[in-house]
Order: sequence, then C-alpha cells, then structure tokens
Amino acid sequence: MSSNNEARDLNRDPISGTPGSHPVGVGIGGTAGGVAAGALAGTVFGPLGTLIGAAVGVVAGAAAGKGVAERIDPTGEAEYWREEYRNRDYVKSDYDYERDYAAAYGLGLQAREQYPTRSWEETETELSRDWGTRRGESRLEWEDARLAARDSWQRADTTYRTYEDSDRYYAERFDSVDYRDADAGYDDYRPAYRYGIQARSRYQDRDWDDRLETDLESGWERAKDRSRLTWAQAKAAVREAFHSDRYGSGRGAPPDPRV
Repeated sequence: MSSNNEARDLNRDPISGTPGSHPVGVGIGGTAGGVAAGALAGTVFGPLGTLIGAAVGVVAGAAAGKGVAERIDPTGEAEYWREEYRNRDYVKSDYDYERDYAAAYGLGLQAREQYPTRSWEETETELSRDWGTRRGESRLEWEDARLAARDSWQRADTTYRTYEDSDRYYAERFDSVDYRDADAGYDDYRPAYRYGIQARSRYQDRDWDDRLETDLESGWERAKDRSRLTWAQAKAAVREAFHSDRYGSGRGAPPDPRV
C-alpha cells in the first residue's frame, strides 16, 4: 500500500481509529503494508511463524499459530509492527526491527493467544523467563523487550474483539449477499471483510475512489492469506466492510458494493 507517511501522521489505532491511542501512552499508526508473509508462509505456522521465527530462529507451537491465524490476522500484525515500531518511544534508535524487536512483538502476540483468560500481570513473569530462549539474536534485555511484548499483547485484545464480532456479523449474512462467487465460501471472503475494516480505520479521511481502490488492490495479495479470491472477486466485500458503520467508523449506509 502507499501513503505510509499518511498513516503515521494520523497516529490512529488500527481498529478503533482513535487518534493517539496506545496502551502505554504512545500513539498507534494505521495498519501499514511493507512485508510479505515471508519464507514460512504456507507452512502450518503461517504468517505468525514469520513474525516470531524470522528473528528468533525457532518457531513456537503450531497449535498457537493456527489459533491466532483463525482469530486475528497474523499477516496484518506482522506488517503492522514492522512499520509501526519506529513510532514507539521505547524503541532504541540504533536497534533493528528484524534483529531486536520482532521477537518481542511475536512473543506478546503468541502469549495473548496462548493465555486468553489471563491478564498481562499474571503472565509477565512467565514471559520474562521465556525471553531467554525466545530472543534469538535480539540485543534487548527483558526490561526493554517487555514494552514491545506488552504492546503487542494489548493490541491483540482489541484485534480479537473486533475480528470475532465482525466475523460473526458477516458470516450470518453471507448467504444473502449478491456478490458471492458460487465457487467460494465464507473462508475465502473473511480476509476481504477484515481487509475492508483495516482500510476504513487507516483511511478514515478518504472516500472510496479509483486511487484508494488501486492502493488496496496492491495490498490484497499480502492480505488475502489463504483466500482463493482475486482482487476483482474480493473487491465488493472489501468495499462493503470499508463503508460499514458497524466496523471502522464508516460514514452513512453502505452503497452498492458492486459499483
């Protein structure tokens, strides 16, 4: 996608769209493109394995990776943190995302999936012990890594709630939509709805026009995960979610998504 500077300037939470929202007092920018799924994409670990494994050199549990992939959107999370980490005030200017911070963000994301009923306070001690074996080449000591891990953990809370709610909403009405491809199921369209929600939160001040559609089309291959849909097939669902008042602060009633 284009306009990464625009996303940073808006400084919005990627799901709620709230300007300057951040669990530890630092603004969150919009969901940004910038990294494909990586070498591990297509394995049982999926994009979450890329987020954790690329920097750590080992990939933690396949079960956790599968669970996250079904509930949040690990591809989007990996892309988000690769771009957004620069805006965090805890990030050391001479430290690198791939080497130093990716492992910490991955640890927080995976831990949120592994312990869905725990609080951060109940989990941090365990994670501090895990960091020694999960850090790979990261130069961060836990006192610094915990800020990134907690950041990822708390962002996942919002992401879980939004996607679980939106998945339910669109699944219940899926059989009645007139843009549905006869050979495609809801699992093919789920990433499109999620992509539209992400786009709405990132581009709140933009209308759906040819320029925005071009931007979104360029990012669809990264966002589609296992969806079999081409952009032409997915576009109507993306546009519907983009215009929905229910998710992402859309404005007004959704227009005909086929237009």
